[in-house]
Amino acid sequence: MAEHRRVCLIGAGPCGMSFLYHNQKHNAGEVVCYEKQSDWGGLWNYTWRTGLDEYGEPCHGSQYRDLWSNGPKECVEFPDYTFEDHFGKVIPSFPPRAVLQDYLEGRWRKANLRSHIRFNILVKNVTYNKETDDFTVIVKDLVNDKELPSERFSHVIVASGHFSVPNVPEFDGIDTFRGRILHSHDFRRAHEFKGQRLLIVGASYSAEDLAMQCTKMGSANIITCWRTKPMGFKWPEGIEERPLLTKIDGNTINFKDGTKAEVDVIILCTGYLYHYPYLSDTLRLKTGLRLYPPGLYKGTVWMGDGNNKLMYLGMQDQYYTFTMFDIQAEWACAVTRGDKKLPNRTEMELDMKKWLEEEALLKNCYDHITFQTAFVCDLAREVGCKYNLDVAALFNKWEDDKHSNVVTYRDHAFTSVFTGTPGIKHHTPWIEAFDDSLDTFVNQTPNK
Repeated sequence: MAEHRRVCLIGAGPCGMSFLYHNQKHNAGEVVCYEKQSDWGGLWNYTWRTGLDEYGEPCHGSQYRDLWSNGPKECVEFPDYTFEDHFGKVIPSFPPRAVLQDYLEGRWRKANLRSHIRFNILVKNVTYNKETDDFTVIVKDLVNDKELPSERFSHVIVASGHFSVPNVPEFDGIDTFRGRILHSHDFRRAHEFKGQRLLIVGASYSAEDLAMQCTKMGSANIITCWRTKPMGFKWPEGIEERPLLTKIDGNTINFKDGTKAEVDVIILCTGYLYHYPYLSDTLRLKTGLRLYPPGLYKGTVWMGDGNNKLMYLGMQDQYYTFTMFDIQAEWACAVTRGDKKLPNRTEMELDMKKWLEEEALLKNCYDHITFQTAFVCDLAREVGCKYNLDVAALFNKWEDDKHSNVVTYRDHAFTSVFTGTPGIKHHTPWIEAFDDSLDTFVNQTPNK
């Protein structure tokens, strides 16, 4: 372990909590975790608020109340803390939001990690000091509205995510629209759109899920529109796909194929910005959504300023999520404590180049899964992980199920690769399951 190792960890979401978990597991020394919210969990810390939080800062949370997992839990579970470990029983494969949050918090509570977090603290500025090879970090106490004295750290870990600052495009005539316009970041309940005609702009996971959620909760016609290619699912009645809109005239939407439609609400599922204003320019990751963001060795170590002591966690486009965050955090922890030696810069650049060249050849979701599986397993080998984290077969089946029937894919059961236990089916098909409480789902009690 480095003699003066003192780590600044920014964010107490799943990535940050995994770093704390592995740091404590190895008794690796001081980590100060700053979290702007009042509780741990990052995006999983659901809030009804949109826009600004209680301190006048932008709301971090993007989760909506009615969220159910859109991927099997068996693809994201921790090998050393499975869902069966946590709940003491087998549960269905596609849990609602509260169940996933409870699972995450169970691992964190068991490791007694809360005391390492400084809540309601906003990171204002991070700079690298070349002369002393360390970082100066300035933070603000939000509760007391007070900037605190600067602190020095040997390493900085950015774990604040990239799904909290919405990308909001401009469309011709959007100022004439007479209905509500919102980004998916501010979507909280599907119930409020019951009976309304929706335009959902986008063709990725948020667009897919919000279209299905709103259909489930009784919205009228839903149009999703795409820029590059349609999602191509076998949609239920009431959902259709069209090419991107070209102009808005009042409540009339014009599309690239020459068609028109009247809508009441526009929901922008147009992605997020990588936004880290607290980092000095030479430390700041600037990228779009990628499976391998350029400038990060092993998807983690910043190759710009900072002498390899600035790291980013969870900046990839994501299939594996929790397990990828965890192995990435374990690898980063090994680097900060000196157990994992980095190669020279030339070797690091060649390694990055190899991954970026492979990324450029990917053609479809199955290729993406193969690529991210290789990325996760590469990190696992680097730290000598005793578990096989490869769940590509489960992800491939999930994609098959979804493309076969986007309404019923959540009704399938999967088998955990870590316990070998076959899953069970929820007693109610997802499209009819309006009770998303933890008790009903975990204990399979009747719907309330």
